[in-house]
Formats: sequence, structure tokens, C-alpha cells
Amino acid sequence: MKSTARVAVLASVALLQACAAVEYYAQAIGGQLDVVSRAVAIEERLRDPGLPQPLRAKLQRVVAIRDFASRELALPDNGSYRSYAELGRPFVVWNVFVAPEFSVEPVESCFPIAGCVSYRGFYREADAQAYAASSRAAGHDAHIAGVPAYSTLGWFDDPVLSTFIRYPDAEVARLIFHELAHQIAYAKGDTVFNESFAVAVEQEGAQRWLARYGTPGERSGYATLQSRRREFEALVLVYRDRLKTFYGQTSDAEQKRRGKARLFGEMIGDYGRIKAGWGGFSGFDRIFARGANNALLASVTAYTARVPAFRELLARKDGDLPAFYAEVKELARLDKPARDERLAELTAR
Repeated sequence: MKSTARVAVLASVALLQACAAVEYYAQAIGGQLDVVSRAVAIEERLRDPGLPQPLRAKLQRVVAIRDFASRELALPDNGSYRSYAELGRPFVVWNVFVAPEFSVEPVESCFPIAGCVSYRGFYREADAQAYAASSRAAGHDAHIAGVPAYSTLGWFDDPVLSTFIRYPDAEVARLIFHELAHQIAYAKGDTVFNESFAVAVEQEGAQRWLARYGTPGERSGYATLQSRRREFEALVLVYRDRLKTFYGQTSDAEQKRRGKARLFGEMIGDYGRIKAGWGGFSGFDRIFARGANNALLASVTAYTARVPAFRELLARKDGDLPAFYAEVKELARLDKPARDERLAELTAR
């Protein structure tokens, strides 16, 4: 009887998980199709005499950025970022990062095409909030990040979106270069590799774009913002390492909770001291406003941990982007342990 009950319970859990998976895939497919359905070729939009002048100027700039991406950065020359979609919301998706209560490693979500990734994306903020709430109810930490752009890895012609079109030109360029980089190389199941590579490409691309087309003010403003990003990311990585070490030092749950609260309190205090030197800039406040926890650390790590290795690899190629891409493709073909070892060697002192 007990065996029969156990089978019934397991079957019920499997059914619930299957239903949840179907529901998640349905929102993902529906959300992507909605984005694609809203896309209109930029050249067609520019022929519209009623197009507001600020948007017209931005789209004209996007055409130049997109051409630069393929001509100067050897990024794919295809239909991506040659159309524009108005979404009517602040972000295209909301990514939810989840981590265990006493671990800085993310809980991965696995999918047929993308493999395992460190987050789960939702096209409606309410769905992201619900998933985050269910993760917290299960005892995990959760962090929600609004995302202005994403890549379909070349499966669709990704459009320029209203969620980032009004950013400063260097930021628009940075995002387009980042997302196109995902079409160059993609290691299934390795979020840190994929995102760190794309960040390295966006940084190099933005620097080259600004050197060619930026004004002195734009170059200075971008350099200042990048400096602040590096300070913020360095702070997060320091506390990620401190918490990882702390969690491994004791098995007492209550002691871990007290130490965790203390360390995150110290991190927020250090952030305040760093921010005091930024002349009133508070661009990262919104991240801490959602709560500082393990999932936040995992979200930042996913985009930054391997950037120094990719920057070093590009330097060894003397800035030759096609040669750099070829090497990255070779790395993507390795299994993860071998890939991690090669990347670690690039930054070994």
C-alpha cells in the first residue's frame, strides 16, 4: 500500500512539473512570437513621414551602428537589428536568478536548444514575480532583473526594441554588439562563458565605435560609466568569494543565516562608500532595492566572471577580432572542465 501511494505521489509530482514546463514554454513561445510580430524593417519606418523626429534620429543611428558591427567588428551580417519593434513596456523579459539559501551557485534551468542556463526568463513581470515567490517559498534566494535585449542565437532576426532605443548611442551600440556576439559562439549549458564572451565583445566594440564616431563628451561619459560598472562588479565578486568561503566553514544553519546577514550588510555599506565618490550617480541602487542575496551575486557573476580571460585572449590576438572569434569557437567546442581550465590559464599570474 505504501509503495502504491509513493508511486501515486511521484506520478502527481511529475505531472505537475510537466504542466509547469508546458506553461513556461507556452509563455516563452508566445512572447517571442509577439516580439517578432511587432517588428517592422527600419528602412520602412524611416520612410514614414509621421515618424517622430527623436525616434527617426535614433533609428538612423542604429543603421550606422549595425553596419559598423559587421564591417568593423566582423559580427554576423544578417537580418538581426535591421528592424524595430515597439513593445510598450520597460523590458522585453524579466530574468529570475535563483540560488540556494547557503550557496552562491545558481540553480540552473535546462532547455532543449539553449541547454542549462543560470536564470529563467519571463515575458510578463507578474510571471517572473510568481516564479521568484515560489522559489523563495522553497527556501531559495531569488533576484529579478529586467532585460532590455536578448538574442535568439540566430534562430530569428532579432529586432531593435523600444526597451533600449532611447539609451545613449554608446549604450545602444554596446547592446547590439553584445547580442550579435551570441550568434558567433555559444557553449550550450555554460552561461558564464557565453555572457562573459559577449561582454568582452561589447566592450571592445563600444570602444572602437566611440573612437570613430563618438564626441569627446560621449567618450568621457562612457568611460566614467564603465569605471563605475567595474567598481560595482568588483564589489559583488569580492563578497561572492567571501560568502562562498563562509558557507563552507560551518554546517550550523542559524550561524550561517547570521553570518550571511552580516556579510550582505557589509556589502551594502561598502557600496554606499563607493557610491559617495560618484558625484550623485545612483544607477545601481535599483539592483540593491530588490534585495541583496545569493541570487543577486549569481546574476552579476554570470556576466563578468570570465571577461578578463576573454580580454586577455583578444590582446594575445593583437585585437584581431576574426582570429579571436575562431579561438573562442574552439573553446566553445570543448567540454566545460577543459574550457574552464583554458580560460583560467589566460589570467593565471
